[in-house]
Amino acid sequence: MAQTVCAQTVCRGIRGATTAEVNTPEAILAATRELLVRIAAENEISPEEIASIFFTVTPDLDAEYPAVAARNLGWSQVPLLNSVEIPRVGGLPACIRVLFHVNTTKKQNEIKHIYLREAVRLRPDLASEDSEYPQHRGGDAGKKEGAEN
Repeated sequence: MAQTVCAQTVCRGIRGATTAEVNTPEAILAATRELLVRIAAENEISPEEIASIFFTVTPDLDAEYPAVAARNLGWSQVPLLNSVEIPRVGGLPACIRVLFHVNTTKKQNEIKHIYLREAVRLRPDLASEDSEYPQHRGGDAGKKEGAEN
C-alpha cells in the first residue's frame, strides 16, 4: 500500500540586506528592488506566498521608503512595514535590511538568505559565490563577534 506524503506549509523567515550608493529615492529603490527580486528568485517564491515583509534602513537613508520598491513590483497585497534601524557606532551605513515572512513547504536549511553589495560584510557566511565582493564569500572570514545582521 503506497503512502502519500504531503509537505506541510509553514511560515519561514528570509533575511536579506543591501546598501544604497547614495541617499536618493532612485538609489534606495534600485537597491531594494534588486534585493527583493533576488530573494524571490533564489527562494522560488511568488507574492502570494509572502505573508509580510519588514524593512529597516539605517538613519542616513531617509529619501524614500524601501517598501515602495515592493509596491512598484506589483506586490500590492503583501503587508509591508518600514522602520529605522537602531543606530550603532561602527554600523554599516546606507543599509537596507528585509525580513520576509513566507508560507512555504521548504525546510529551514533550504531557505536562501541574500546579502548584496556592501551588506555581504554583515553575513559573509551567507554570501553567494557570485558575490561581487569576493573577500566576503563563504566561511567565517570577516565575521566579528556580535556582528550585526
